[in-house]
Parts: sequence; structure tokens; C-alpha cells
Amino acid sequence: MMKRYLLAALTAVIACTNGHGQSMHFSQYYNAPLLLNPANTALMPDLDYRLGANYRNQWSALPVPFNTICAYGDMKIGGGDEGRKWLGLGGAIFNDKAGSGDLSLLQMQLSVAYHLHVSSNGMLSLGLQGGYSQRSVNYDKLTFDNQWDGVAFNTHISTGEKIGILKTNFYNVAAGINYAYLTEALYVKVGAGLANINQPTETFYNKTNQLAMRPTLNLDVLFRTGERTIFNPSVYYTTQSGASELVFGTLTRLHLSSPNELNPSQLILGAYYRMADAVIGVVGYQYGTLQITANYDMTASTLAPYNGSYGAMEISLVWGGNYYKNKGARKMYACPRF
Repeated sequence: MMKRYLLAALTAVIACTNGHGQSMHFSQYYNAPLLLNPANTALMPDLDYRLGANYRNQWSALPVPFNTICAYGDMKIGGGDEGRKWLGLGGAIFNDKAGSGDLSLLQMQLSVAYHLHVSSNGMLSLGLQGGYSQRSVNYDKLTFDNQWDGVAFNTHISTGEKIGILKTNFYNVAAGINYAYLTEALYVKVGAGLANINQPTETFYNKTNQLAMRPTLNLDVLFRTGERTIFNPSVYYTTQSGASELVFGTLTRLHLSSPNELNPSQLILGAYYRMADAVIGVVGYQYGTLQITANYDMTASTLAPYNGSYGAMEISLVWGGNYYKNKGARKMYACPRF
């Protein structure tokens, strides 16, 4: 049994390094906009502000589970000239914890973006982001090979390692760009971002361990196929230090009420595939501007025999609003109506 768990833990670490890159991630990348690209800050043609939260539980069937949480908010500043341009301000906090040593990553980010209609249906967005990160690990919760007494791990035996909670801090800088084409029935957005532009040093031992830059690419499309049906295919790709992640799939939004109602409701169904890693099923519900979405990741990699194919569970909550109770009082230059 011990051998089986050790093999599962090792496989999980390898999968994390080679399949998911070296940064925290969500299967619902489309519901974590500030983590995806700083140019997404307040990129909301039909809303003025937005609040969101994400929770992800990954590999709970293994000895090395991951728990990731996120909370964010962004808002528009300005928006004059009939909504042709505005400034976006946003902030986010992320926390990722894994393993018996509580290896944690805490990130706090502030972002700003400028959005400008460059044509009657085209919008260009530029974003910058600055963040503070803290990595920590609790050595008191770890055991080492020299503590094995032939029968069990004896935590009273000295390891020669450091003791207590170790912490390291660093700052990171990110930038991004989006181009969107939007009409009342179609929205297409292509974006590119670059994280860790300053390549900060992350280490517990005063060594030189620079975080590599991490580029991201994203394509997002919404289009109506009927009065009550909307398709939302998307693709996300990122790479870092030879590791990469590619996720693609689609959401289908089904109007349960008339789209013209004050607070229309939608049923959200979706399916995605993370290349060589997992099949992702999605279900959600939206009422007005409040949306809740959940997904289940079914492992499709070599890790499947050890975790029973259970990869992760994730849930997100997004809510937005407008500064004016009567949205008609606000002039909009171009806005998709879904």
C-alpha cells in the first residue's frame, strides 16, 4: 500500500510539472479573467463592475492534494465618448496550497487596462499588472528518509534540515493585449499575455532560481445560433520552462426565459479537454448578472489508475452590475446582446 501511494505521489508531481506548467491554474480559465490576461481588466462591454471567486480542489484522492482559491474585482473608470473608450482597474488575490508540508503560494495583484474602440466593431485593450507573491512551506510537517527507523518514520530523529515555516517573497510584472470584434450577435476576442516579465527570484535557500517568463494565448468566441441558444467555444494555451498547458472546448448557454426579460436566466453546459491530461464537464446557471459554474475534471493521463480518474472539482461565482439602474441611460458604442 505504501509503495502504491508513493508511486501515485511521484506521478502527480511529474504530471504537475509537465502537464500544467509551474503556476496555479483553473479549468474555468474563462472565469478567472485577471489571472488569464491583465488586458481583461474591466473588459465588460455591457457591465461597469464585476466581482468573482473561484475554488479548485485537485487530486484529493492522493497524498498530495491541491487547493486553490481566488477572489477578484474590477471596474470601469470613465467611458465617455459614447462608450468608445474607458480605463479598467482591478485587483485579485490567489492562494494555492499543496502537500503534507503545506507548500503555499499567495499572490496579490493589481492591474490596469485601457480599452479603445478602434473601429465601429473593433476594440483594442492593453493591460499591465503588478503583483506581490509569497511562497511558504512548513518543514515541521515533512518527513525525510533519514527518519525511517526500519518500522516507521520517527519524527523525533533529527533531519539536519531547516525547521519551522520557511518563507520567500518576490514581485512580478505582467502585461497583455486583446483585440475584440463585437456586434449584437457575435463576439470574438483574441488575446496574448506575458507573466513574470521581470523573471523574479524564488528560493528558500538563498540560491538563484529565476521564474521563467510565461506567455499565454487565448481565443474566445460567442455567437447566437437561435433565439435561445448561444455557443461559446474557446482555447487557452500557456507555456513555461518547457512545460505547457492546452485547453479547448465550448460552453452552450440555453435561455430558460425570454432574453428580453429584465433578469433573464440561462442554463450553462460545457465540455473541455486539457491536452493529455483531463476531460472536463461543466454545468452552471445564470440569473441576471449572477452566475455560478461548476466543473469536474476526469483524469485522462497515466495518473488515472492511482486517483480513480478523479482529477479535480472546481466552482466559480461571478456577479456584475452597472452604475446606473437604467442601463438605457448609458450610451454604448458597440455591445453584444446575449
